[in-house]
Amino acid sequence: MISESSRSRNPAGHTGLLQNLFALASALAEFFESRFALLAEESKTAAVQLLILAGCLIFALLLCAIGYVFLITGVVVGLAHLAGISWPWIALATAALHFVIALMLLLIARSRITKPFFRATLAELRKDREWLKNLQATNQSTN
Repeated sequence: MISESSRSRNPAGHTGLLQNLFALASALAEFFESRFALLAEESKTAAVQLLILAGCLIFALLLCAIGYVFLITGVVVGLAHLAGISWPWIALATAALHFVIALMLLLIARSRITKPFFRATLAELRKDREWLKNLQATNQSTN
């Protein structure tokens, strides 16, 4: 008779609310677990692709630097041959020119660094700090 009374209350054989909530939580956990597994697998693939990309970029920059050195060497030797001057003097002049250009770039960078970044954000943070100080002063005066 006890089984008949429980069957009469739940004729379709559905489980209770608590069991449905556990089933929902279990299904959600399995769903997120599968998505995280997929994300982990794709992250490994993306990391490999990024490492290959970074390696290619670094190697390309290295080859460009070596090519630049050979270009300058060729220009120095060519100018020395055309002008009939000893190549060390032209190499020194080329080095001096490079140092002057580097100094100009450093001065430009220095002038850019003196200007603060995120001016509007810093101004808002200052306003927030002042507001917090005023709020604390107001709270202390009311207590």
